Amino acid sequence: MSVPILLVLEADPPPRLGRLTGRAEIRYADDRSLAAELPHADALLVWDFTSDAVRHAWPGGGPRPRWVHTPSAGVDRLICPEFTDSDTVLTNARGIFEQPIAEYVAALVLAMAKDVPGSLELQRQRRWRHRESLPVAGSRAVVVGAGPIGQAIARTLRALDVEVALTGRTARPGVHGAEDLDRLLTLADWVVCAAPLTEATRGMFGARRFALMRPSARFVNVGRGALVVEDELVTAVTERQIAGAALDVFEEEPLGPGDRLWDVPGLIVSPHMSGDTVGWRDRLGEQFVGLFELWSAGKPLPNVVDKKRGYVPSHDS
Repeated sequence: MSVPILLVLEADPPPRLGRLTGRAEIRYADDRSLAAELPHADALLVWDFTSDAVRHAWPGGGPRPRWVHTPSAGVDRLICPEFTDSDTVLTNARGIFEQPIAEYVAALVLAMAKDVPGSLELQRQRRWRHRESLPVAGSRAVVVGAGPIGQAIARTLRALDVEVALTGRTARPGVHGAEDLDRLLTLADWVVCAAPLTEATRGMFGARRFALMRPSARFVNVGRGALVVEDELVTAVTERQIAGAALDVFEEEPLGPGDRLWDVPGLIVSPHMSGDTVGWRDRLGEQFVGLFELWSAGKPLPNVVDKKRGYVPSHDS
């Protein structure tokens, strides 16, 4: 019996797939060779999940892999009409990034409430200037995106005695529907965006929604950069419509050294690292090997993405 052909869209460092030796014929492709290799593959591991190559190569001729796995939470870089309409099963890395992202969001909330950036700058200047900081316990947060990442963020913030309202596409027990978001924004001290990027959510945070927020409120985005209209966020922060913001994701990544976002007062910039803790690539590789074993045995796969929605549906949605 022939073994399945596993195509890997390579990135450095490569995945550790030693457990698949003899169980798969592993081939590697880059952005330039992917289109030519796709028709020969039974499965595709998009190890370079920052690449748009799959979206560009998929519409070509010939057979397509029966299964595609991306070791990321978001799938927006893969989706195109031809992929959405295909019978190919798509899975993601649900289960890997939730708690690290939640911890990162909590760190940002604490840092902004306690003005850690201000303390570091005053230390750099060797200036002793006493200030008062904000209490976190008793404050209110709105977490936008009710998937596993949003739920982990909500749990972690509640552990700090933050009152959290979780919002999703549709209302269900413990989750507000999208129709409640504008009202909740007017009450929030912290607004955390952890939504998937779809056509319905693209640009969901712009001037209108920043205007709804309190002047003392702060905004955090750990979802996707295109969820936010960046120019309108800059205006909201610089004109003090809101008190500050933190971005871990951006419309264009990486940010160039001349990008004005680096220099916006009151804006914390980090390089799309909120979910990446020590050993994260090894965990992604181990997860994929486990999924491959299920797939090759013909067993049902977890983490199956609804390609039309752009995310893994929650069981109770």
